[in-house]
Amino acid sequence: MSLSDLDIDFYESEDPVWNPALLTIPVPGIRKMVNLAANLKDVIHLSIGQPDLPAPEHVVEASVEALRAGQTGYTMDAGLPELLEALAEYYGERCDRTLVPENILVTTGATEAIYLALTAVSGPGREFLVTDPAFMLYAPLIRMNGGEVRFLPTRAENGHQLDPDEVIDAFTPNTHAIVLNSPNNPTGAVYPRRALEAIVEEAAYRGIYVISDEVYDHLVYDGVEYASVLSCCSDLDHVMVVSSFSKTFSLAGMRVGWLIASQGAIKKLRRYHMFTTTVANTPGQWAGVAALRGERRFVEDMVKVYQRRRDRLMELVDATPHLTCYKPQGAFYLFPSLPDGVTGSNVALRLLRETGVCTIGGDTFGEHCSNALRISYATSIDNLEKAFERIVPWMEKQDFD
Repeated sequence: MSLSDLDIDFYESEDPVWNPALLTIPVPGIRKMVNLAANLKDVIHLSIGQPDLPAPEHVVEASVEALRAGQTGYTMDAGLPELLEALAEYYGERCDRTLVPENILVTTGATEAIYLALTAVSGPGREFLVTDPAFMLYAPLIRMNGGEVRFLPTRAENGHQLDPDEVIDAFTPNTHAIVLNSPNNPTGAVYPRRALEAIVEEAAYRGIYVISDEVYDHLVYDGVEYASVLSCCSDLDHVMVVSSFSKTFSLAGMRVGWLIASQGAIKKLRRYHMFTTTVANTPGQWAGVAALRGERRFVEDMVKVYQRRRDRLMELVDATPHLTCYKPQGAFYLFPSLPDGVTGSNVALRLLRETGVCTIGGDTFGEHCSNALRISYATSIDNLEKAFERIVPWMEKQDFD
């Protein structure tokens, strides 16, 4: 039995020993494709949402120094005090607001922060608005706790931007929270300040939580202004903001993220956190202190590298039959559309089997974007060009009518 078969058996098992809530968790489309690719030879991955650039040397060295100094035990449950101070100062300066360490909870990656935020406030009958397409983690976490998900479709012809009027019109008396992600995975859309301010203001007026996933907040191109929800709200009473060091500093494996919210919310989430992962990686937290306190030229250089890759990938997509794309402003993904009626996951599967190029079908990320592919440019321009040397002739042979 292959690894991918084992995954499907685990996720789809209806054995009564398992919590029925597990049935709300789909087999992740990304994991299925990556597992299938593991059984093939000469695969070019355009599927991975993980930086390929090495982490800054001074950040790596801080982690090594922490290990050598015996910093291998638990920190405070809320996080290393030095990191909490550094995060409060960093976001206070960046978002022009006063924050204190008590506004912050350090987590085991942004994934735990999202898990805590969504599962702590979801419940039977509570409605959550989620943009479509969106990172596939949000909806299952809401549903496994009895919450209801209503998707807000965005459109490729508008660069998958949010229309604040459409969002506000979608609010109902049953709406408990809205989940935002900017820059967006998979679309790369960066939501403008005016849209976020309108949504956040109306949400606060109605008592609706705004949960904002901002892990790609430094990966913004073309001089576009990035607006955090933290800089768009008058207070933190109905706001939770999530981020991590994974994308910005190439520290995905260190598993250090955080959640920023009101002090009251953080107190509640700390108790929840103590019964999940308890504390985040201690040497990784020291690496985070070095990342925030040290020289940040790495981030500027990284953004330039990704922008060059994005520009080259757009040229390659434009030259590919059956693919059309807009210009994403952030993250490291393109989300080109296939012809109407074509299912992205089927195309991605055939591309992998017949060309050895691994992409992800758009239906992995929502209900209204099945005719798309997510292509990651967290890889070299050389790999992008080699991949499209295979993709272009394959697409030329297809008849999607």
